[in-house]
Amino acid sequence: MAEPELPVLLVDEVGGIFGVLEAHLPLLKKHFHLLTMKELLENKACLSAKVEAIYVWWCRPVVDRELLKTLPNLKVVATSGVGVDHLDLKLIAGFGVRIANAPWGVRTCTADIGVALLLAAARRLMEGCQVATSPHTEYFPCNIIGDDVTGATLGIIGMGSIGYQTALRARAFEMKILYHNRNRRKEDEELAVSACYCAKIEDLLQHSDFVMLVVNLTPQTYKLIGKRELELMKPTATLINISRGSVVDQDALVEALQSSVIKGAALDVTDPEPLPRDHPLLKLRNVIITPHLGSRTHKTTRMITEEAIDNILAALRGLPMPSEVFPD
Repeated sequence: MAEPELPVLLVDEVGGIFGVLEAHLPLLKKHFHLLTMKELLENKACLSAKVEAIYVWWCRPVVDRELLKTLPNLKVVATSGVGVDHLDLKLIAGFGVRIANAPWGVRTCTADIGVALLLAAARRLMEGCQVATSPHTEYFPCNIIGDDVTGATLGIIGMGSIGYQTALRARAFEMKILYHNRNRRKEDEELAVSACYCAKIEDLLQHSDFVMLVVNLTPQTYKLIGKRELELMKPTATLINISRGSVVDQDALVEALQSSVIKGAALDVTDPEPLPRDHPLLKLRNVIITPHLGSRTHKTTRMITEEAIDNILAALRGLPMPSEVFPD
């Protein structure tokens, strides 16, 4: 008896700058026949009806109305990572298509990058590296003086799974932890990391030495941190963003950094990504910017792909998906 054909999974491309990782091909090909956007566009008439699932890897392919109308038998769109702000959930669901993200694998490594940025900003590692590696350096200056992390106050805005993992790491540095969240954590969870809940974001901003943003991008969190919020922060404070660039009003941030309203910022996310090469944030010495490295480790990217596979297979079998996402 011939084996049944594998379901067709649409991806943007394989390998290259934007494609699914070649190291993950054995995982994907075990369960699916892979079809790239290039192949689909070259033979829409023959291939469109065969596509049952889309795997969105780092926001590609773009799932818009035109693509959805092209795929009459599409059942599920699975995206890599936690954020779904790049997907029009209502539009996709309106075509009868289910949606899934991959939240579990990214928790620890994204918390790691948050703490790494905090440490790098506090101890001026970027400046130190530039001095140490410059061909013009004849001696190491004594005036590169950073801030202590041990005993400092960390304010976490967004105490979900990533925020909580960040708090666990901060406790190892004996940091005082404040947090603001839509819902307060259970008492035993607060005690485990010695975290103090701030019902008002203003209280957290005024008392934190480091403010870390770990929220999903929603209409409620769009430009959550603007001119008013930055002015509430200590002039010695550092803002760290590992969520989405649009959570911060970047024009207000530039002004705050230029006028010493806050001391510095460390950003793993910006809006857009990458920033235009003439953007003022790229010219400031009190800013660290990294290229959205939060979940980019070998282990985590593999876990993300495994989560996506589990979600897609569940959807194709008509079963509950482990990480289904619904429109508001």
